[in-house]
Amino acid sequence: MDENEDHVTVAQAKSAPLSPGRRSSLLMQRGSMSLRWFAPRGEDVQTPHDQDEIYIVMNGSGILNNGGAQTVFGPGDVLFVPAGREHKFESFSDNLDLWVVFWGPKGGEEILAEQ
Repeated sequence: MDENEDHVTVAQAKSAPLSPGRRSSLLMQRGSMSLRWFAPRGEDVQTPHDQDEIYIVMNGSGILNNGGAQTVFGPGDVLFVPAGREHKFESFSDNLDLWVVFWGPKGGEEILAEQ
């Protein structure tokens, strides 16, 4: 997928290659914003990210452990994780598919409010 495209289909997202060392596929990027496709299988072993992120659940269900708070989610739900927070998907179905949007400065938007 060309990182400058302004339209991505679910079919394109599901077939996008993973970059070496990554668990999600980069689909679109502009400035600090990037759109990725994340489809964990088995266990979610991700680590905290430098930017704020939003997950948009396309398929599947489970629990998001978001800094110790557990949120049950399903298709159509939107989940926010601030930059730097420990989080992972737990007890999730085998068909979990998510859009992931990262944006803003390293450390998250809160840095902008403090300046």
